[in-house]
Amino acid sequence: DEDREGEAIAWHLLEVLKPKVPVKRMVFHEITAEAIQRAVDNTRELDTALVDAQETRRILDRLYGYEVSPVLWRKVGPGLSAGRVQSAATRLVVDRERERLAFISAGYWDLDTTLTPAGAGTPFTARLARLDGKKVATGRDFTDRGELKGADTVALDQALTTSLAEALRDPAIAVTVTGVESKPYTRRPAAPFTTSTLQQEAGRKLRFTARQTMSVAQSLYENGYITYMRTDSTTLSQQAVDAARSQAVTLYGADSIPEQPRVYASKSKNAQEAHEAVRPAGDVFRTPTELEGVLRGNDWKLYDLIWKRTVASQMADARGQTASVSIQAGPTPASATPAGVIAEFAASGTVITFRGFLAAYEEGNDESTEADEKTEPAEAKLPPLTAGQALSVVDVEAKGHETSPPARYTEASLVKALEERGIGRPSTYAAIISTIVDRGYVTPRGSALVPNWIAFSVVRLLEENFSDLVEYDFTAEMEADLDRIANGEADRTEWLTGFYFGDDHQPGLRPVIDNLGDIDAKTLNSMPLTDTITLRIGKYGPYLEVTDPLAEVGADGVAATPRRVNLPQELAPDELTATKAQELVDAPVVGDRVLGINPENGKQVVAKDGRFGPYVTELDPEPEVTPEEAAALAAAEAPIVDPATGEVIEPPKKRAPAKKKAPVEKPRTASLFKDMDPNTVDFETALALLNLPRVVGNDPESGDPITAQNGRYGPYLKKGTDTRSLDAEAQIFEIDLDGALAKFAEPKYGARKASSALKEFDADPVSGKPIKLKDGRFGPYVTDGETNATVPRGEDPMEIDFDRAVQLIADKRAKGPAKKPVKRAAGAGAKTAAKKAPAKKAAAPKATAPKKAQ
Repeated sequence: DEDREGEAIAWHLLEVLKPKVPVKRMVFHEITAEAIQRAVDNTRELDTALVDAQETRRILDRLYGYEVSPVLWRKVGPGLSAGRVQSAATRLVVDRERERLAFISAGYWDLDTTLTPAGAGTPFTARLARLDGKKVATGRDFTDRGELKGADTVALDQALTTSLAEALRDPAIAVTVTGVESKPYTRRPAAPFTTSTLQQEAGRKLRFTARQTMSVAQSLYENGYITYMRTDSTTLSQQAVDAARSQAVTLYGADSIPEQPRVYASKSKNAQEAHEAVRPAGDVFRTPTELEGVLRGNDWKLYDLIWKRTVASQMADARGQTASVSIQAGPTPASATPAGVIAEFAASGTVITFRGFLAAYEEGNDESTEADEKTEPAEAKLPPLTAGQALSVVDVEAKGHETSPPARYTEASLVKALEERGIGRPSTYAAIISTIVDRGYVTPRGSALVPNWIAFSVVRLLEENFSDLVEYDFTAEMEADLDRIANGEADRTEWLTGFYFGDDHQPGLRPVIDNLGDIDAKTLNSMPLTDTITLRIGKYGPYLEVTDPLAEVGADGVAATPRRVNLPQELAPDELTATKAQELVDAPVVGDRVLGINPENGKQVVAKDGRFGPYVTELDPEPEVTPEEAAALAAAEAPIVDPATGEVIEPPKKRAPAKKKAPVEKPRTASLFKDMDPNTVDFETALALLNLPRVVGNDPESGDPITAQNGRYGPYLKKGTDTRSLDAEAQIFEIDLDGALAKFAEPKYGARKASSALKEFDADPVSGKPIKLKDGRFGPYVTDGETNATVPRGEDPMEIDFDRAVQLIADKRAKGPAKKPVKRAAGAGAKTAAKKAPAKKAAAPKATAPKKAQ
């Protein structure tokens, strides 16, 4: 691994192993025989400057995390963490949500016409571009505050657009082509994959998470199918360029490649360029078709993506023609509304005449890219048109739109943003995203990353007290300094001392920590929404605090207690507007409803509304107090007053400290179904909910009980360790044993799906049990319930017959069970090479001391 991290690994191995023989460093980027041989033939010395740069990064990250995280624990919440990279990534997501919160939507309309050349011809669509010489506004013509950017732009409303559409349907209106422009169209292929672009494209096209992409890529690399997958380089070796060009010619023709090989420069900040781009391994690429019987599932999909991108990167440009047409309609007749208006329409079309690299691959777009912002036009053909040609209106359609706030980050777009700003390294992108999700800063919603309110508090604390550390340029500048250390141009100890203790250029982390002012945790975790409603981030999550300014202080001088309102868990930060907050505050308050007494234990069954929604629970009833007991208690607590003066002679006696109570059993609780209301749920339903899980019956084969219950991901059935999802919550109470058995007979979908048989055969002649062909975690296999035999790679599992299945099981049975690795004793040290025993000498008589008495 030829970068800072790889060099550090090599150095640590030397430190631990302390070899007594000469040592050289070898590097390779793919696990093939040729690559390993080249690495052996071209060894070098260990580069200690690279080791210093890596160790500096590691120490820097620990200084940041160890010093700043405790501040978050004290002021925001336990279990949180800060980091040079994770904090910057969290700020990116929070800043995007802030933009969405501040965004003001604007409405606008447009007009599409379907036209055809007069007489006959292919119909095409044109959009209204100008009205009486003024540009018609589209979404990009508005600011984030909902205001038009230009004075010469007009925003159409519904009334104007619909009346104009009606006027244009008049056959008397002249519609004429005013101009036709045609120009060449050229599109270049994308560069080969870096780690970042691989994660982005796999996210767009395959719906992989960043972590999933890296896991699959790691498997492909280890098995010799692709080159090293952690890289920021777009460079291909000469062997790879030759392989890609040769394969393009073979598959797509001699004209599919340019005369000269393509060379790509990295666009990433701080790229180390230590590796090649991610590409198929070897000097001759294996096509996805060749590997269809070898690689399966996600492995094949990712290899296919990498192969296509690599081959396409060395292919010729796509070429074609783009035609733009200007059309004038009007003026509208005097009887129309509006009258005398001239409308100008525009249409464009691109025709690809030579597909070039598009024959192999086309790069995807982010889901957030709006139609009018896409850089590449969709392929569309216009009929032959000439200036002055008359057109006929076939149809007119008015459409209303609203401007959209900036799209939330997806994993793919966040990786792209991190790379563009120089934050993190290729090997850390997946871990960064996992960390901010695991810490509770971000929650995935579909493909979007939605920040939680606690992330706002963390980012605010860092911005107000550690502003330099969360600046987006900080990491990029640090990477440049690391490059200087790696090149021997800077001393790591001096640089780290300046960062931690400060120097002429920066105050230093330690002085900032030591001089932190009082951080008001309440202010930090508050966000005013209106004059009376404030969002608070508390120990148990966010909530709304409602105050009444007119009732701040009561007659007794005691401040009124603010009212708290729970926030729905699914409510995203940008959805909590002042209007929404007021709506939540004004919603009827669900008080505790006592539904009845559970006859089994005598406890009250109560319906409540909690932080996670409505639920029912059991409570011990309040003990009854007789009037005599109440009077005695009041008398004991009352002060003794002098009847003559009214002065207190003796203050009330303090109660004796209560004895420690025995541990109280946690009350049973159960969430209401989504279609249930805490105001109307009845006693019988509440008891049924509290008694979940419900035993449906016993499996006739195994005897295991089958239960129906509700879980985090919805209603489901459980039998032993196997589960099946139910279609609706009501089925928890309705499904019978036959229905449950039918559910378990279906294949289970998901990460831990029960493997259902692809094929079934007669009984194995040895075990006497039926043989089944199944698709398991590591691919297809045959089994008789006792012996599992993997279907060899390259063999189509669906063509396996009974004889072949028996043979596979017999071969596996003959090999015996797999040997388990021997566990080393705890505390065993590193294994050392055994020294050669010296030549044996004649054994000398051994004197032995007499044993002492025990």
